[in-house]
Amino acid sequence: MPLTPPSSSSTPSILPAFVQRLDRRVGRRINAWPATPHIDTVLLRLSTAANNGVLWYSVAAGLALTGPRGRRAAARGLVSLGLSSAFANLVAKPVFGGARPLAEDVPVARQLAKFPASASFPSGHTASAVAFATGAGLESPLAAAVALPLAAGVAYSRLHVGAHWLSDVAGGAIIGAGMGLASAGVLRLIPGLRRPRR
Repeated sequence: MPLTPPSSSSTPSILPAFVQRLDRRVGRRINAWPATPHIDTVLLRLSTAANNGVLWYSVAAGLALTGPRGRRAAARGLVSLGLSSAFANLVAKPVFGGARPLAEDVPVARQLAKFPASASFPSGHTASAVAFATGAGLESPLAAAVALPLAAGVAYSRLHVGAHWLSDVAGGAIIGAGMGLASAGVLRLIPGLRRPRR
């Protein structure tokens, strides 16, 4: 289950100043885009659905019903998610810190019902999404077809709803991809999940 770090949003970011300037510039541009009620609603719901990994548990359950390869993909996706969540929240956030975008700068229609209070870098939602999609996708083409577009949507949604900066999402994606690749070693330790013969 994804881990929630203590609030540290007041911790100064250690990212270079030019990265922080780029973050603010991109954030202003996204916030200035005209309201599109349908898209805003879809992205807000997608972002919220990924809270605490609920979206990925649901995808994993669906994959597990498709057979041995689907079960392996689901297991690797969830292992990847756990690894990325632990690293992002317990290691990267305390080290990098950083305040999140100001909620009042985000158009009202895009604002989350509860704005996150933890450190901004990296995006835990993005790390989990990319980790699950990478791990599961490496095991099954079906998993890749389902999870990769969802992961991309979740990653962008964190910018759209104003929960993160661009660098947070990029950092989360790097962590997620790394943990998705590393999860193969962990999966070998789980009985009954040997790679099926082709």
